Amino acid sequence: MKPLRRIVFSLVALGAAVSIPARAAEPSADEIVRRSLETFYYAGNDMRAKVQMKLINPQGKVREREMTMLRINLGKSGDQRYYIYFHGPADVKSTSFLVWKYPAKEDDRWIYVPALRLVKRIAADDKRSSFVGSDFTYEDVSGRDLDDESHALLRKEDLGGRPAYVVESKPKAAADSSRRVSWIDAERWLPLKEEYFDARNEPSRTFTADKVEQKGKYWTVTARGMKNLQSGHRTEVVFREVEYDVGLKQDIFTERYLRDAPSQWVR
Repeated sequence: MKPLRRIVFSLVALGAAVSIPARAAEPSADEIVRRSLETFYYAGNDMRAKVQMKLINPQGKVREREMTMLRINLGKSGDQRYYIYFHGPADVKSTSFLVWKYPAKEDDRWIYVPALRLVKRIAADDKRSSFVGSDFTYEDVSGRDLDDESHALLRKEDLGGRPAYVVESKPKAAADSSRRVSWIDAERWLPLKEEYFDARNEPSRTFTADKVEQKGKYWTVTARGMKNLQSGHRTEVVFREVEYDVGLKQDIFTERYLRDAPSQWVR
């Protein structure tokens, strides 16, 4: 009877194993961050949007920026081009910003200052400087490279009713001791929240995705905020008229159009 009992036990165990679906392995931290960067910065072949930015000081005083953002992806290399044109207010009207983004090396960035009729190149070291007085940096606008940081999956938890992976990212450069903790939507792959820490490991900034909408077939963060926890200053950004795959051409993203905006696309 013992051999028979062993056979019955084996069949029962096998049946139980078949009836319980295997739990899918969680993606690695690198895979989570890669998919998040692709979703947040690379949706579609190109993108056009009107952007409203509010700069809010600790006393609640508001300054506004109105701009058009254009973006194009260049093949499968990961190279991109960004163009931002400021419609107002008067002190920044006609200012334009251009990024040539490369995954394998430092990005090229330029800004055109109409009051000086000057195109100024932004040094690679300035990528974490404030973008036109906001709490976002130049790097926040056009994104960072996956391989510039090491990533670790801390846990999985809900945030605002959405399942999220919590990932810690640390720069690989020895001279940079800042770090970032991100809550990344486990289904839509968009960043829902990011906490930034300075070299002393003190909280420095917090990013929030305040509104997420589906534009065509792409989930998009249409309202986002960044708060400087040390100064109390914050920036609120709303993306309107978001369109993907509109047919932008690469020649728009050149110095010529920094000085002379492409009216077809920035009206």
